[in-house]
Amino acid sequence: MATNLAIDHELLSEALDISGLKTKKDTVNLALKEFINKRKQVEIIELFGKMDPDSNYDYKKGRTR
Repeated sequence: MATNLAIDHELLSEALDISGLKTKKDTVNLALKEFINKRKQVEIIELFGKMDPDSNYDYKKGRTR
C-alpha cells in the first residue's frame, strides 16, 4: 500500500543516522514498530497493582534445570 506522507526531513535524516539502516522505508517501519511497542509497554505497566495474584500459582513448577 503506497502512502504519501509529509515527514520532517531533519527528523528522518537523524533517525536514519541513529538507526544505521540503509533506507528511509526501513527507518520509518522501525520507528513505527518501536512506537507501538512503547505504547503496549505503557498499557502493561498501567495494569500493575490492578490484578489480584493467583494464590495457586507455583513458580517453582515452571523452573527447569
